[in-house]
Amino acid sequence: MNILQIIPGSGGSFYCGNCLRDDKFHLAMKKQGHEVTKIPMYLPLFSDEHDLNEIPVFYGAISIYLKQLYPIFRHAPAWVDRLLNSGPMLKLAASMAGSTSAKGLEEMTISMLMGEKGKQKDELNRMVSWVSEYLQPDVIHISNALLLGLAPRLKKEFPNAIIICSLQDEEVWVDAMNDSFRDKIWALMSTKAEDIDAFIAVSDFYAQVSIKKMKLPKEKVFTNYLGVDPEEYRYVAVNTKERNIGYISRMCEANGFDIMVDAFIHLKKDKAVDDVKLILTGGSTGEDKALIKQLRQKLREANLTDQVEFHEDFDGEGRHDFFSKVKIISVPVRNGEAFGLYLLESMASGVPVVQPKLGAFPEIVEKSNGGIIYENNTPEVLATAIKDLLNQEDKLQELSTSARKGVEEEFNIYTQSDKLIGIYSKFLKITSP
Repeated sequence: MNILQIIPGSGGSFYCGNCLRDDKFHLAMKKQGHEVTKIPMYLPLFSDEHDLNEIPVFYGAISIYLKQLYPIFRHAPAWVDRLLNSGPMLKLAASMAGSTSAKGLEEMTISMLMGEKGKQKDELNRMVSWVSEYLQPDVIHISNALLLGLAPRLKKEFPNAIIICSLQDEEVWVDAMNDSFRDKIWALMSTKAEDIDAFIAVSDFYAQVSIKKMKLPKEKVFTNYLGVDPEEYRYVAVNTKERNIGYISRMCEANGFDIMVDAFIHLKKDKAVDDVKLILTGGSTGEDKALIKQLRQKLREANLTDQVEFHEDFDGEGRHDFFSKVKIISVPVRNGEAFGLYLLESMASGVPVVQPKLGAFPEIVEKSNGGIIYENNTPEVLATAIKDLLNQEDKLQELSTSARKGVEEEFNIYTQSDKLIGIYSKFLKITSP
């Protein structure tokens, strides 16, 4: 099976769950013998991306932003686009304030969803031409519904291919937008969804959210959980570790970074946890700097600076080092989310999770038996949940063991990859002559 993945990149400036999700499926499907090509949009997928000379970044972040705002850039010579889409420029864009913020990008989001009728139509032509020259895909898998504007043209140019779209946290982007744009964008997404053969939600929770928000036919929406390769993670028994708690995600307000820090400050008021330290990782974008600076100041005022570590390396070996140092993790995302790949990475490492009763977190924790769920996402409640678990060494060890087992049995990337291929195959049979 020849599979094309179209994936927005983060440039490696922060822990990007969607990028990691698609990359893990990419690697698993290749190991299972399928031809899989990933093409990045906006930014390179990761900071150490090595294949940019072979596969270009389409819809380069700087280029499409300038073309959206200033019509003169739509008629610029080709060398200008090459400069704007060069590696150094895209790395700069990855660290720019607002590069991952929905506010202020409403017009561009609409334009992208308009596809051939949008202001980025030349980029769509460039992508289609490249795919036509180098690939003959059976499956074109779009990373999220915000890219649905690509679907009609792809359907027309590759009539023998099926078009699949993943669903994960689109509402986080759309619902953060100005009220006057929100309904228009959801309606556009619903219209463009007609060109999609199947949607793949990352959890049952988010399948229902998407069906409601986008008015999708239930028969077109499937749940396929995320997965990791357990063999890539080192299991370290929690009873061999110091009592450190961890946070791994982009360090921003939406992901509850401030809730985590405030919970730690509250926790440390109890002398019984004098030994407990907080280890933070996951990176940030420019727009997160003010919050991080503010929270560093709060930690200084609480005399806790020496008990908090900002673990800078969250990629590859650095991520494994982080998990080897923490006894539990929590990422108290304010409104929950569609999944949270960090949950699987943590549990595969034998690190139990402590998550709020929001989004898909209860679904994932129940299926894995790899952590606990707490009510009310406040610093005080989170601090209490953490302290109670730290004081139950036997329960911690039990959760650590079941966390690893849960990933091996329920969230193994090869099992989930097989299920994904099964969905592809079903629709390939339907569309075959």
